Amino acid sequence: MFERFTAFLDSLAGREETQDKITPLQLAAAALMFAVMDADGHRDEAELAALESALSAHFDLEGEILQDLVWKGEAAEAESVDLYQFTTVLVKLPETERLYFLELLFEVVYADGELHELEDNLVWRIAELIGISSRDRVELRQKVSGKTTTM
Repeated sequence: MFERFTAFLDSLAGREETQDKITPLQLAAAALMFAVMDADGHRDEAELAALESALSAHFDLEGEILQDLVWKGEAAEAESVDLYQFTTVLVKLPETERLYFLELLFEVVYADGELHELEDNLVWRIAELIGISSRDRVELRQKVSGKTTTM
């Protein structure tokens, strides 16, 4: 029943055309990016811009479809009770893609110029759930933090 109501609201907002174009992988990635971005209780415009840029570049999306993914990712994260529903989608990816996703998470986190301990902890939990080693996670964090300090 809730799904029918949501579909009705989406049709009023003109979102029904893009609904089928958003994959579970895209939705999971967007939701996890929002979770990490909001972990410190502060949403920075630079972080939001980095999130949109990462989704756009990684999934080759733009315009209305990208905005719909952002909107649905934020809503999915707000309604979720844990990370599992999202990480179970990502854990099926090849390791190289999971590593790249973790790098994107760090880019969102570092977009405001700092890594808050709650953001770092959440990225660590996501990395564990998607099967990324602590060593790889730390190397990615250092790689991304080096990019942001040299800008």
